[in-house]
Amino acid sequence: MKHIHYNMSFVAVICCVFLAFFDCASTGSNGAPGWTRSPYIKYNKQTDVAVVGTGGNRQEAEKKAFANLAAFFGQSIKIDEKIIESYQEAEKNGITTSFGSTYAESSITTAAGIDSLVGAEIGDVWDDGKGLIYAVAVLNKSRAAQIYPNMIKANKEMIEKLVNMPDEDKSTLDGVARYKFAAVVADINISYGNLLSSIGVPELAKGLKKGGDYRLEAENIIKTIPVDIVVENDKSERVCGAFAKVFSDLGFIIRGNNPRYALKVKIIISPVEIPASPHKWTRIELSANLTDIGQRRVVLLPYNFSDRTGHSTQLEAENRAYIEAERRINEEYKNLLSGYLSRMLPKK
Repeated sequence: MKHIHYNMSFVAVICCVFLAFFDCASTGSNGAPGWTRSPYIKYNKQTDVAVVGTGGNRQEAEKKAFANLAAFFGQSIKIDEKIIESYQEAEKNGITTSFGSTYAESSITTAAGIDSLVGAEIGDVWDDGKGLIYAVAVLNKSRAAQIYPNMIKANKEMIEKLVNMPDEDKSTLDGVARYKFAAVVADINISYGNLLSSIGVPELAKGLKKGGDYRLEAENIIKTIPVDIVVENDKSERVCGAFAKVFSDLGFIIRGNNPRYALKVKIIISPVEIPASPHKWTRIELSANLTDIGQRRVVLLPYNFSDRTGHSTQLEAENRAYIEAERRINEEYKNLLSGYLSRMLPKK
């Protein structure tokens, strides 16, 4: 019996040592939970992705944890800020609802600049009592494998609705906008597919089309759109030529058959008296409105400026005014029109 008692005591001692060692691993010398040093002390690496963040308060710590979790997946799931802005603007204007679903609307939360991942949660929080809060963000792989394929499917349906339109609607600026927004949604889907690949289930994101494919189609549509340019009070077609170059450089057809769009330009030239000046001066006022003829002549993009030029004769002052107008159109209007086309959103 004594021999048996000795063995039982020995086992008890071994168990106590093991429990003490486990307790030290789970809790640091300062009382910190083990997960603050390594989240996989508590969470299963096979089933979860877990990352710790810290901050001066709970909100900061949780935000940092989500940001660190997104950073764990690296560039593969990051999305350009301009894409995020386009999606958020479309969402604000109700466009995502028109072409998609409320499920798809929330999908943009996985993106660069947004510190959270759909399906991620805060698992634990610990306060060290010295002004530092720890939080661990956890993404369960099984849950992600359920959520993200559904989000991809919803976005695919949105893309299909965006690009499915009659030919007469396709060859319009709205057709261009629909394809460009389809590219935005496609880029978001690629990031979801990359995340699924990162957690070991790439087969759930097969057959994704890249956003660049839709952007290329948008550029091809532009090449089918004619624009008529009409200028009042031009001189040697300087102004008309400058505007025509801007549109043609972007791919538009100039003065095609039955143009859907027209640029209406009006120029006013007037002498300016400056008594103290030895030169003759001319003021040029220019207004140019890009108009959708097919939509009750709705002005899509207004542009105007006023300038003053001087020379030894009134004629030369006028010539200088037109030269200056040509220069400004080449520089300013090109950027204005390019920006307008890049920001266009499809109609509801």
